[in-house]
Amino acid sequence: MGGWCHESLMAISHAWIVRPEARSCFFSAPQEFTEEKFGQAEKTELDAHFENLLARADSTKNWTEKILRQTEVLLQPNPSARVEEFLYEKLDRKVPSRVTNGELLAQYMADAASELGPTTPYGKTLIKVAEAEKQLGAAERDFIHTASISFLTPLRNFLEGDWKTISKERRLLQNRRLDLDACKARLKKAKAAEAKATTVPDFQETRPRNYILSASASAAEQELRVAQTEFDRQAEVTRLLLEGISSTHVNHLRCLHEFVKSQTTYYAQCYRHMLDLQKQLGRFPGTFVGTTEPASPPLSSTSPTTAAATMPVVPSVASLAPPGEASLCLEEVAPPASGTRKARVLYDYEAADSSELALLADELITVYSLPGMDPDWLIGERGNKKGKVPVTYLELLS
Repeated sequence: MGGWCHESLMAISHAWIVRPEARSCFFSAPQEFTEEKFGQAEKTELDAHFENLLARADSTKNWTEKILRQTEVLLQPNPSARVEEFLYEKLDRKVPSRVTNGELLAQYMADAASELGPTTPYGKTLIKVAEAEKQLGAAERDFIHTASISFLTPLRNFLEGDWKTISKERRLLQNRRLDLDACKARLKKAKAAEAKATTVPDFQETRPRNYILSASASAAEQELRVAQTEFDRQAEVTRLLLEGISSTHVNHLRCLHEFVKSQTTYYAQCYRHMLDLQKQLGRFPGTFVGTTEPASPPLSSTSPTTAAATMPVVPSVASLAPPGEASLCLEEVAPPASGTRKARVLYDYEAADSSELALLADELITVYSLPGMDPDWLIGERGNKKGKVPVTYLELLS
């Protein structure tokens, strides 16, 4: 040991403190990770609030993926078409216009009417139904377009933008934590070696070794301070990103409202188109429309919300007359003793004949029912005018 000199010892200690690459590392991040998995090393735990933020972020990501995929299936049931649209999107190219199923059915019906005879009752009906199916197809196309922009695009932007940033910062935080734990283990080992060396008698031969152990412990303490600072800084960055998930929820909530609005508009358009179609078919000779059973419960057992949301098939000929009578004069109809109710009109309605009352959206009318009356209809009064009105066009007010 006589070869050791003061200059050599100073050089070694300088290498430990100033040149990290010159010192031998007892632990590395991969080794630390492996030992943590086997329970052979201590792990720096995050606080409960941080863990809750991580769990909420993971749940948000997982459910956003599921909702996105299922909405894509709803809007485009054909898996091949979905793959094609995905490829066009990745190539940043415009997706070609695709004929909807309703529009294709409309084309087949129109062609069939042309070949079978457009002037026959069957041909005329085919043409009318084809026109309605074409309108349904156009409404479906508008709904898909609106839902894709207002709902699917924000969900994709979160998964492909914000979530990737969060994942990247979480990986950096994991690496900083492993570095920190490795530094803690290194310092612990250095302290233990230094403490052990102090128990050995102070011989001339042990002094250089004790000096090296002391320098090693000092260097480990410096490394730990640096690692702790880097870990704290990265934890704060990650925490801010995770807390931003609350803003993501607010944005997705707004998008969800837009999706419901577009879906409501779509189904309302479909319902109006089919009501108009059924009224037109009811005027054709030889056609069979209507229903033999009531499509909704009577007014007395129907709540305002249920009555407004129910969408029964409206009979083409709804008579107010009891069985055995040919007709009932509207002028002779009087409100029942049980009283009347107010109703708000949801959609415009064009009267099919003189027994019906034309309606304008958002106007208020007085309505009531009569014994033996079709439950899908009510008597409506506006000023000195009265007539039958369909229940599904009304929102009954309490």
